[in-house]
Amino acid sequence: GCVMKQQLSEENVKALVSYRISRAKETLAEVPHQRDMGFYNTAVNRLYYACYYALVALLIKNHIQASTHAGVKQMLGLHFVSKGLISKESNRSFSLLFERRHSSDYDDFAYATSEEVDELLPKAQVFISEIERLL
Repeated sequence: GCVMKQQLSEENVKALVSYRISRAKETLAEVPHQRDMGFYNTAVNRLYYACYYALVALLIKNHIQASTHAGVKQMLGLHFVSKGLISKESNRSFSLLFERRHSSDYDDFAYATSEEVDELLPKAQVFISEIERLL
């Protein structure tokens, strides 16, 4: 599998990047509806995945491989935050979403709130817009 990945044509890279970023935007667009319905954990999960899909697009564009969520997060710091391409603030936002998604998916008593969704949504929007500038 790995060999194939490294030999993606420029055309394939462009198509994948554009697919991932459109998934990111669709996923982000679902959040206000989920919030209004009272699905706060789902909303937090979607916010994380919106940012994750955008970040994966950025990694693909730059031919950077990562096979896990933690790996993707690590590559963000290593290749983009450390070089000042993505703000430290957005890095913190992604880390926060990473933690929150994990606890809402895996901890029995982690309940997200509407306030939390309202706090995280703009952070996710900024994160994704920073990434779009690099695509």
